[in-house]
Amino acid sequence: MTATQIKICGLSTPETLDAAVDAGASHVGFVHYEKSPRHLPLEVAAKLRRRVPDSVKLVLVTVAMQPEQLSRAWDVIRPDVIQFHGSETPEWVSLVRQTVKTECWRSFGLKDAGTLERARAFEGKCDRLLFDAPAKPAPGALPGGNGVVAQWELLEGWEPFMPWALAGGLSPDNVGEAIRRTKAPLVDASSGLETAPGEKSVDLIRAFCEAVRAS
Repeated sequence: MTATQIKICGLSTPETLDAAVDAGASHVGFVHYEKSPRHLPLEVAAKLRRRVPDSVKLVLVTVAMQPEQLSRAWDVIRPDVIQFHGSETPEWVSLVRQTVKTECWRSFGLKDAGTLERARAFEGKCDRLLFDAPAKPAPGALPGGNGVVAQWELLEGWEPFMPWALAGGLSPDNVGEAIRRTKAPLVDASSGLETAPGEKSVDLIRAFCEAVRAS
C-alpha cells in the first residue's frame, strides 16, 4: 500500500517549516490571501521558500486571485503547486496550468454528494482535487482553515476519477480515522496544528505526521 502523503499548510515561520520538512511532510503550504491569519506577504514567502528542499513540494494557496496578482506571486515564489481555493472555473485553472507549466489543484467545500459530481468538471483540467469542509455562510468567512471537520461519510466508498486530497479540521487525534474511512491518498492539515489562529505548533506538526504514518 502506498504511504499517505502529507501537506502541512499555512506555515509562516522558519521553525515550523523546518519541523514539517523534518517530520516527513511531502508538501508544505504557503497562504497568500490577506484575509487569512496565515497570510504571507510575497517577500516573506520568498525567503521561506529557500528553506524548502527539492524533495518537498511547495504549494501556493490562492483565493480568487486576479491574473496579474497570480502572475507576480508565481514569479516571486515559484511554487511547485498552485492551489485554487476560490470559485475558479475549470477553463481558468486549465489555462494557468498550461501557461506556467505548474501542477494545479482545485479545492471544494464538501457539502453533499453533488460536490463529488460537480468536481468532475475539473477532470483533465487540474492535477488534484482537494476536498475541504465547506465555508461557513457568514460575512468574512474563510474558504478553508476554519477547523471544521469535513463530512468523511461522503467519501466512503467513493470511486476517485483523478488524484485527490482530504482537508478540513484534520489533527493528530482524528487523521488516522479519516484515512481509514476515506482512503485519502493525501491529507492536508492547518488549523488543527495550531495553538492560536495562524500559530503552528512544532509538537503538533510532528504528532500529525507520526499519526499519519501509524494509520
